[in-house]
Amino acid sequence: MTSHRSHATGRCGHTLLELVIAVALGLAVTAGAIAAYRSQRQAFVLASDNARIHEAGMNALMLVGEQIQMAGFVPADSTQALAESAIFGCAGGRPTGADASLACEALSSHSDGIAVRYTGDGVSTWPSSNGQVTDCLGQAVGAAGVTVVNRYHAKPSSSTGEPELYCEGSGKAGTAQPLVEGVEKLRLRYWLAGASQPADASSLARDQWTAVIAVDLCVQVRGAALARRVSYVDCDGATVSATDGRARQIFWRHIALRNALEVAT
Repeated sequence: MTSHRSHATGRCGHTLLELVIAVALGLAVTAGAIAAYRSQRQAFVLASDNARIHEAGMNALMLVGEQIQMAGFVPADSTQALAESAIFGCAGGRPTGADASLACEALSSHSDGIAVRYTGDGVSTWPSSNGQVTDCLGQAVGAAGVTVVNRYHAKPSSSTGEPELYCEGSGKAGTAQPLVEGVEKLRLRYWLAGASQPADASSLARDQWTAVIAVDLCVQVRGAALARRVSYVDCDGATVSATDGRARQIFWRHIALRNALEVAT
């Protein structure tokens, strides 16, 4: 009887080899599952980053582009034209100073900046709660007929260090507020009436701004810091290898000044 029980017990048990094989198979399945999870997670992170880049770029193009299209606007029933040019730009800097005598201040981001002028009314701006004309930040500027000047540039945030698109409006001169996060640089080139190619802001004399009829706007957006090696084409058409693991993408738009004829006359 003792011998019979020992024989039965031996048939129901597992050898050491079987145990090792089972553990190895379990580890292989677990490793495969972890690798698949990491791959899917990495793909999700990259897709989310690309989506954020695309959203920021399109938003920046829309915000700045619509303002450039509005440049030089004067209501049909107005008896006064703009006292200054519809736009004014800075190469590698942002517009500063009084609205009537804009100058340029260099930026460490080397982003170009632009100031856009137009007459504010209920058509060109959204009215404030008390019916006043508003600027790019929704700040009240004054009654209908006032000149609105909105200034755009891109620079790193002083609090987060992340690049952002900023606007400074007439409602609170000297105070710029962020609009779109991730915008690392603006690149602007200007088409003069009769010109065969666009020009940088630095090559335009002050009296030439009234002859600008179109603008080439390029927006460079930066993504999150991820462990990857990437390269991108910048706004000047040069291929650049990023050393910080961040993807970058440019968004480009050619914008005609709808009111250029009125401004130039």
